[in-house]
Amino acid sequence: MIRVVIADDQALFREGLRAVLSVDPALQVVAECANGEEALRACHEHQPNVVLMDLSMPVMNGVVATRRLKVQQPSCQVLVLTTFDEDEWLFEALRAGAVGYLLKDAAGERLREAVHIAARGESVLDPSVATKVLAELSRLRAQGPAGAGVQGPFTSREVDVLKLLVKGASNKEISAALFVSEGTVKNHITHILTKLEVTSRTQAALRARELGYG
Repeated sequence: MIRVVIADDQALFREGLRAVLSVDPALQVVAECANGEEALRACHEHQPNVVLMDLSMPVMNGVVATRRLKVQQPSCQVLVLTTFDEDEWLFEALRAGAVGYLLKDAAGERLREAVHIAARGESVLDPSVATKVLAELSRLRAQGPAGAGVQGPFTSREVDVLKLLVKGASNKEISAALFVSEGTVKNHITHILTKLEVTSRTQAALRARELGYG
C-alpha cells in the first residue's frame, strides 16, 4: 500500500485527486492539506510514501515545503502537481528535492502511474517539463567533471550507472543494460546520491550533468 498526502489549496481539486487515486486499491490517501505547513504536519503524523505537492499555496508554498520535508523525511517522495511549467518554479522544485513534476491536466491513469514511479524513488516528468530539463542539462554540460563538492570518486560501474541515470533510464532498464540485478542497481544509486550530496534521482541527474557525466 502506497500512502499518499495531497497538498493543494483548492478543496475541489483535492477531492478530485482523491477520487482519481481511489480507483487504484494500492493507493491510500491518508491526508489532505491546504498549504505547506499543513503538509509538513500531516507528513510527520502519517509518514506517507508520496506527497502530491502543489507549488502556489498560501502560508508556505510547495517549494519551501518540499525542501523542509526532504530534510525531515528524506525517504518521502514529492511529486509536484501544478499548473505552472515556468522554468523558475520547475528548477526550484527539483533542486528542493522533488522526484517528479506533472501538470494538473495529466490524465488520471498517468497520475496513478506517476505515484507508483515516485514511490520507488524514480523520476517522472511531464513531457513539456522534460524538454526544458534536457535543455538546461545541455547548457550545463559545458562544465567539465571538476568534481567540486562531490564526496569521493566514482567507481567505473557507478559511472556506467550514472550515465544511464542521466539519460532517464529506470532501474529495470539500467539492470538490463549492464547485466546486473535491480538490487545491485539500487545499491549503486544509493552510493551515487551520497557522493553527489543529493536526495533524488532527478537531482543526481542534474548534478551529474553539471559535472560533465553523460
